[in-house]
Amino acid sequence: MSGLFGDPTFWVAVGTVLFIALVVYLRVPGMVAKMLDDRSAAIKNELDEAKRLREEAEILLKQYRAKTAGAEQEAKAIIDNAKEMADRLAIEARAQLEQQIERRAKMAEQKIAQAEADAIAEVRAAATAAATSAAAEVIGKRLTEAKSDALIEASIRDLRTKLH
Repeated sequence: MSGLFGDPTFWVAVGTVLFIALVVYLRVPGMVAKMLDDRSAAIKNELDEAKRLREEAEILLKQYRAKTAGAEQEAKAIIDNAKEMADRLAIEARAQLEQQIERRAKMAEQKIAQAEADAIAEVRAAATAAATSAAAEVIGKRLTEAKSDALIEASIRDLRTKLH
């Protein structure tokens, strides 16, 4: 067994040629290429899907930011409106309070004026009553019948002159 058939290198070369022939016969390179193409297509589809999802996420993010900005502006407008309304209500409350204080002050002044008028009337009535009673007592003690007749006649004469 010497010679070419005894050389292990020969058998390795024959095995390699047979292996390559078998691989080509079974179309392994086509299958490998097809598997690689399929895998490449799947990766491309996944990348396209990821790109589409990313674009959708960006659109949603923009919409969310727009809604957030709109909500912030709306909240600010609500707060500003509430402040304006509170200021307006405070001004109205102050005005109503001032009017109420003025009315009560006028009522108090009127009550005081009425009380003063009543007090003055009572003092006058008491003074008139005291003066009348004092005059009656003085006249009763000092007036005689003759003096009273003369006084009546003088009053009648004065009355006639004042009426004409």
